[in-house]
Amino acid sequence: MGRRQSREVALQALFQVDVGKADPEYAVNYLALDGGARKDDIDFARELVMGTLANLQEIDRIIALFSKDWQMERMARVDRNIMRISVYELMHRDDIPPGVSVNEAVELAKLFGGEDSAKFVNGILGQVVTLPGATGDKEDSEVVQRTET
Repeated sequence: MGRRQSREVALQALFQVDVGKADPEYAVNYLALDGGARKDDIDFARELVMGTLANLQEIDRIIALFSKDWQMERMARVDRNIMRISVYELMHRDDIPPGVSVNEAVELAKLFGGEDSAKFVNGILGQVVTLPGATGDKEDSEVVQRTET
């Protein structure tokens, strides 16, 4: 398993949490069992899930800022959770280049989303990367939080 598969596990776990209120730790562990995952890949998936959930209000506020005609509840759950993972990476992981995060999200949308998911995800994330803090810089991220509230 590599980072893309880790993101797939994270997406599936977040979907289970979003839809079925599953325990996030259990969901990651259960999903990671399939495919002989390495410890660092499982740890990355777990960090994406737990980090996304820990910052969910900030992440959803950022997504809502750029999805003017879409309320979060009306978005496809798959698309919403794909964007949540990517926004978490953009705002909190300076070791992941923004282009990589957006590209990985678009690939997940092609794989798991509907016909227009990739375009929708790319359109919103393409705007998110313009925010201060979209490179994982915590100081810039705090500026975004202050200007959004």
